[in-house]
Amino acid sequence: MSGFIKGEARTQSTLFPEALDDYITEENPVRVVDVFVDSLDLLRLGFKTDSANTGRPGYHPGTLLKLFIYGYLNRIQSSRRLEREAGRNVELMWLLGRLAPDFKTIADFRKDNTGSIKRVCREFVLICKKLNLFAESLVAIDGSKFKAVNNRNRNFTPAKIKLRLKQIDESINRYLGQIESADRVELSTAKDKKERLESKIEKLKKEVEQLNKIQEQLKELPDGQLSLTDPDARSMATSGRGTGMVAYNVQTAVDSEHHLILAHEVTNQGHDRAQLANMATQAKSVLDVDHLTVVADRGYYSGEEIKACDDEGITTYLAKPQTSGNQAKGYFGKRDFIYHSKEDEYECPAGERAIYRTSREESGKIIRRYWSSSCVKCAIKTQCTTGKERRISRWEHEAVLDQLEDRMEREPEMMKVRRSTVEHPYGTIKFWMGSTHFQMKTIKQVSAEMSLHVLAYNLKRVINIMGSKKLMEAMQA
Repeated sequence: MSGFIKGEARTQSTLFPEALDDYITEENPVRVVDVFVDSLDLLRLGFKTDSANTGRPGYHPGTLLKLFIYGYLNRIQSSRRLEREAGRNVELMWLLGRLAPDFKTIADFRKDNTGSIKRVCREFVLICKKLNLFAESLVAIDGSKFKAVNNRNRNFTPAKIKLRLKQIDESINRYLGQIESADRVELSTAKDKKERLESKIEKLKKEVEQLNKIQEQLKELPDGQLSLTDPDARSMATSGRGTGMVAYNVQTAVDSEHHLILAHEVTNQGHDRAQLANMATQAKSVLDVDHLTVVADRGYYSGEEIKACDDEGITTYLAKPQTSGNQAKGYFGKRDFIYHSKEDEYECPAGERAIYRTSREESGKIIRRYWSSSCVKCAIKTQCTTGKERRISRWEHEAVLDQLEDRMEREPEMMKVRRSTVEHPYGTIKFWMGSTHFQMKTIKQVSAEMSLHVLAYNLKRVINIMGSKKLMEAMQA
């Protein structure tokens, strides 16, 4: 091997062993983790910092927190893998002072400190705010599905059970037909085949009994879903037609300047309609501003949520989904009717005025109804309605939605800003997590796991923006 760089012999001993600190460069991110955790008031964040008076001494929470932050920063989320790395990884030896906790201690720390871990994530967000890394003008909000530790076969809904019972009936009938055929044919293998098919039928009958029991349990559950492995996980539809997964829906509010995550929340609702005001308010609280602009996709469109944002001084940008049944049938849609706020009237495509007639309450909302007496003799009535007159509904706070639609017409490029802002964190975190996504069970544990991922993502982003040295100096100041 002449002509190549040669390493030292494995049996070579050194008179003066090198210090661990010599292996860690000044710009190594592990130094940032060390400084960050040392700067935290762990007691205020909810960690148990008092040692026990009796028994074997335990590990300081700061030591285990450093281990987890380093692990998630380097795509090592498993407690068993962290245990192995602590005994062989030079960076972890430096960070932990050569301590090597066992996997049970590591796993229990994450399980027992879920709330404190979430607060640690928020502490770093506040550090980013002090460093003026957030753009106070615009925040993008989005949700994404992350796989739970629950196989689809271990998740049950009434529709799934109905389909499975139908498949079992078809299988049993097919097996019975094969048994009848085997009885008519006198072959040496007929007896074995018959016994094998009867065994399959018996297993299917036991499955039917189990499914019937689960069906009874579903009647008592508010959302009609049961997950056997992770009770909080839910079956959710994904973007692909006819596809889905048992998952959690993770909500994030992302800064438009550096793509840092200001706020996040784990939910088990399969839709985003009830999350706009919640996430926007959290982002506004972090930034501590009087006014905020947020942008989201059409999945967040809800009149009540948009109104709640408007009341909090939050300007929203999101597209309105087109769900009108009249347009699908070829009739005029509601947007073809022009509202005149001064007169409180609608102008129809024929130029007639639909005036206010009555109000009623629908799903807790006051809906005003408008129609014109000229519909009966209208020349284009066949393009409008099959009824006596075309009735137009208007929510009492619909002016807020009209203002939103006007903003979207004037600034359609906001949707491009949303995609370029909020998709980046999700893509990065899912790549780090791998195909399995979450490793913890129940929404409480999963929330802590997601907080560690968000903390690791934000930490790496800020290191790339500022550099390790500047960030450490800022945290120590």
